[in-house]
Amino acid sequence: MSYDKPTHERTLVMGILNVTPDSFADGGQHFAFEDAMKHGRQLIDDGADIVDVGGESTRPGAERVSIEDELDRVIPVITELRELGVVVSVDTMRSEVAKAAIGAGATIVNDVSGGLADPLMAKVIAGSPQIQYIAMHWRGHSKEMQNLAHYDDVVRDVKNELDERVTELLQAGVAPEQIILDPGIGFSKDAEQNWILLRNLERLQLLGYPLLVGVSRKRFLGELIGADTPSDREAATLAITSDLARREIWGVRTHSVKPHRDAIEVIEELYY
Repeated sequence: MSYDKPTHERTLVMGILNVTPDSFADGGQHFAFEDAMKHGRQLIDDGADIVDVGGESTRPGAERVSIEDELDRVIPVITELRELGVVVSVDTMRSEVAKAAIGAGATIVNDVSGGLADPLMAKVIAGSPQIQYIAMHWRGHSKEMQNLAHYDDVVRDVKNELDERVTELLQAGVAPEQIILDPGIGFSKDAEQNWILLRNLERLQLLGYPLLVGVSRKRFLGELIGADTPSDREAATLAITSDLARREIWGVRTHSVKPHRDAIEVIEELYY
């Protein structure tokens, strides 16, 4: 008797392309256009399902950049990547940047503020029904966010606050099928709160929307394994990717792509 695997959507890998001088893990490495494109092509060759292009660092303590600088950083890269046929996401909190990125060919808007940083964002997304919108749990900008990690029950509170974001997006005309949620690991959360959220993602899945999870090389992993350098946290990140794939999370956001595609392929073979 043969056994056929059930149909199953594997976890997607979103490759990070920071066109910034100050991101925590790779600041400055891909700041120049040529360097950004070289890395973008490498992400594609390594099997990225999505390339996420960001022109503003959201690491703790980061200064905001001007709209003009952000546009100058991301739009040429998005335009060139679309010529290569890859799915492109723009990592921005600004509706003006989102609108320009959509015009340049981006099909996903990854907004770490979930629309809270720019009240016009929901209107842009509602007016672009072909676009998917990732709304992350967020409580404040980089300068202040680590002072806002106060919760009665971090899972319940994050779930309720994400639910509030969904309600406002729907009221603004965003379609349910456009929405993807992100628990915001490392944003206004301390290390233990991050671990609690990761252990309880099924409670966030009850909201009924796909989840994107980004833990790549973050500080709380380094605290656990004693790794001060972000690149030394890659194995820890891979362990979480494997667990998320097993739990059928929609996508993971990572600095490297191939090892995560490999890990997901192993999970697929073992369980699906």
